[in-house]
Amino acid sequence: MRTQLLWLAIVMLPLSLLGQERGKVPLEYLDDSFGTYDEMQKAIWSTNELGFLETKSSDILQEHLQEHGFQVEKAVAGMPTAFVATYGSGYPVIAVLAEYDALPGMSQDTVPYRRPLEEDGNGHACGHNVFGPGAVAGAVAIKKWLASNKQEGTIKVFGTPAEEGGGGKVYLVRDGYFKDVDVVLDWHPGSRNFVDVANGFTAAQMIDYTFQGKAAHAAGSPDKGRSALDAVESMNYMVNMLREHIHYASRIHYVITDGGKAPNVVPEVATVSYYIRHPKRDVLEDLVTWVNQAADGAAMGTQTKVERETIAGFYEKLANRTLAELVQKNLEIVGGVHYDDRERSFAEGIVNELGLEPSVLERAVKIQPLADEKPKTGGGSTDVGDVSWNVPTITFGTAAFIPGSPGHSWQNVAAGGTTIGTKALINAAKVFVRTAIDLYTDPSLIEKATEEFESRRGADFEYVPLVGDRAPALNYRQEK
Repeated sequence: MRTQLLWLAIVMLPLSLLGQERGKVPLEYLDDSFGTYDEMQKAIWSTNELGFLETKSSDILQEHLQEHGFQVEKAVAGMPTAFVATYGSGYPVIAVLAEYDALPGMSQDTVPYRRPLEEDGNGHACGHNVFGPGAVAGAVAIKKWLASNKQEGTIKVFGTPAEEGGGGKVYLVRDGYFKDVDVVLDWHPGSRNFVDVANGFTAAQMIDYTFQGKAAHAAGSPDKGRSALDAVESMNYMVNMLREHIHYASRIHYVITDGGKAPNVVPEVATVSYYIRHPKRDVLEDLVTWVNQAADGAAMGTQTKVERETIAGFYEKLANRTLAELVQKNLEIVGGVHYDDRERSFAEGIVNELGLEPSVLERAVKIQPLADEKPKTGGGSTDVGDVSWNVPTITFGTAAFIPGSPGHSWQNVAAGGTTIGTKALINAAKVFVRTAIDLYTDPSLIEKATEEFESRRGADFEYVPLVGDRAPALNYRQEK
């Protein structure tokens, strides 16, 4: 990261005028381009490609950026669907993140009741169909502002695949693609409008344990066999026993991805996939060691062998109050998501299905107050965490989903693929624009955010990725 002091004097207008006058053109562009980004997000929603397989989705975003004057570097950091798009020159360098992978088994039509479009098909249950277009829309609008005002500065879009478990951002960070970035702006579709202060995101490692046994006829010669499935079940039992003795903020979940092919054949190979989480990386390290010991013990007790593969690993998120307060101000100016009659009827159908009161829908309009930081007590994980320990980073959310909807749900797939999702992405793009204008024209904001960033991570911090030196797990979503 290089925050340049040369542009400290480049403040052309008072900040009170910047939001009104200099932000006017790009904001009008976003309003006028609603149809463009509605079509884009629905195209990605319909494509619903899994992590590291998002060829069409990535191409849609890249082509749009190229049409608007960005230079696009393709297939970066060993990932065919990753890209970095750049416009402008000089400092500051502001980046926005774009995601576009779907989730398996979450196919759903845009109706307020459960109706998969494809049995066991994929679906955008985390809203990445609007995530990518929202980031791209904001970047294009920022580019227009830079060009029309002849403003020095650079805007970058990082196309980051496989957030849902593959951790594409980790490899971009590890390979140095963020080293010259001054600030990273990030957003995520949600069921409310808020600025994230990093209260809920944990460090995580995702590990596949594959046991190798001996096949045999389960009835005729079971003594000749050594069951890999027995080893998996033994490991799972031991892990479930250790839950009593670990920190309450820890999270461990698993799924058996291969348990054998037929009951009358002793399984020769079996695999279990684990997600292990904790709010602090040092505690996570000890927890992973314990789970690994359970795997070793299971192998020993069943006379099988075990191999471990780290699929992904994420840092916890590092907060930045300076950026949070700035984005909060701009989110409050932009406002929430307002439903028309058709959208409200759809939203009421979702709320009714969830057994909630219609009044919950008011959360889509409201902006949540900026929360205080507090100790983390569990929660999800994201590869944005690794970015946040290398560059000052802020994340916010807009109400692309119906308030009250659970995460990774069919309700999110249904709502995100409608104009509700598009309204949310346009709002996100407007927050990007206003925040970028503030940062480009008031370098002291970046200076303050950087000072806070360096203080929080400590003078002795050294980034060591939790994936080690492994290549991206490009086949982790493919059937094995």
